[in-house]
Formats: sequence, structure tokens, C-alpha cells
Amino acid sequence: MIQKTTNPRIALEVRNLHKAFGQKVVHRGVSFELYEGEILGLFGGSGTGKSVVLRSIIGLEKPDQGEIIFEGTNIVGLKEKHLVKIRTQMGYVFQNGALFDSLTVEENLAYPLKEHTSLSAQEIHLRVNKMLELIDMKGSNSLFPSELSGGMQKRAGLARATILEPKVILFDEPTAGLDPVNTKRLLENIKKLKKGGITGIFVTHDIPSAFEIADRIAILYQGKIYIIDTVENIKKSTDPLVQSFVSGSFH
Repeated sequence: MIQKTTNPRIALEVRNLHKAFGQKVVHRGVSFELYEGEILGLFGGSGTGKSVVLRSIIGLEKPDQGEIIFEGTNIVGLKEKHLVKIRTQMGYVFQNGALFDSLTVEENLAYPLKEHTSLSAQEIHLRVNKMLELIDMKGSNSLFPSELSGGMQKRAGLARATILEPKVILFDEPTAGLDPVNTKRLLENIKKLKKGGITGIFVTHDIPSAFEIADRIAILYQGKIYIIDTVENIKKSTDPLVQSFVSGSFH
């Protein structure tokens, strides 16, 4: 497990990100640092571009201005062939799990390993089984996504996003659409990964889940990071805007 230090190493840095879609300006200079071994919760109202931040980091959106520094390199504007390598070091947990419908659970989880490692078929099978055990889905290898519940699909998506042991994991509304029981199970799975020292950004409308998972919270407001602080300090804040997020009354 990665130990917290007084001077944590920066895993990822977002500098002065600007992004507009036509006349709609989403980001007006988003800047923050993500430290190794932490999960950063990212809050914001609807349409503030929380998911756009994640999509920009993974290279699915191109910012109009700004830098995203990962492993000492500004990855904004990199050609696709260079982005492919970056993406193997970043896991993306999509809202819907984003599993391949025509592949079994085992084939879905094995896919990144076959594409990006030189592991043998036996080694891949063992890694898949280990991951399925971690997410409480032991024995589901031969099931297809259509045979899984919504909660199981999300957990399988989490497993596939993390099976390459990426340096950064991007969680895009992972608990959206889940009932309280499945939300709890998914959070328990993420906590297991966190004990292993994962680094991630957790985008969500689900404030209680973020408080349970995150080390720090950043609030995206009017195109910029309005505040970034520890969960404890965010909960205690007397700032009216922060309080409205904490209480869930902000829209």
C-alpha cells in the first residue's frame, strides 16, 4: 500500500483547461493536482463538465487550451498511437460498465491483458479469476453481460478497468442507477482496490459515496475548480456554495 507522505508525489496534473462546445463554454481554466495513492472526488452541477475532465484526461476530448501532465508529459494533443500507450496506464470506469455484449465475463476481463501484455493464456485465466474473486463475482466467468444484474455489470466493468493495474483510475458516475445495496457492494470493491494503493478521480452526484471513498474533494463551478480540500474540511466548511453541495441541495 502506498503510504501518505507530507510531500506526496503528483500522479497527474491538470493545468488551465479550457473547453467549449460551440457557444457553450464548459471549462474556463480548470486546474488541480492528483496525488499518488489518493482518490479525488469531483463534484459539480449538471452540465459543469465533470465527465469532460475525465474524457480529456483519457484523450477522448481535446481541450481548447491547457495541459494535462502525466508521467512528465503533456498528453494534450498527442497522436492516437501515443495515446494508446497512455490509456494502458489509465483505467476508465464507465457509467454503464461498457462491457462487450458478445463476450463472456472472462473474455471481457481478459481482453486488455491479451491486447497489452505478453501473459500466457493460463496466466490471464488466473489473473481474471483473482479479479473476479476480488469483486465478489467468483464463478461468473462464462456468463454474458445480458445475464448480469446492473450491479454485476458495473463491478465487472470496474474489474476490466483495473485489471492492467493502471496508475490512475477514472471513475465516471460509477454508482449512477444503482440501488443502495448494489452501491454499497460497488463501494466495498473500490475500497479493496484503495487498500492496494490505487490513485483515482471519482466523478459523481452521489455525495455520500464520494465522502466514503475520497481523500479530497474538488468542486467544479462556473468552469473552474471553486475549492479543493480534504473531505473533513469540506464537510465542516461554512461556505454557502460548499454547504449546498454537501447537503445535496445544489442543482
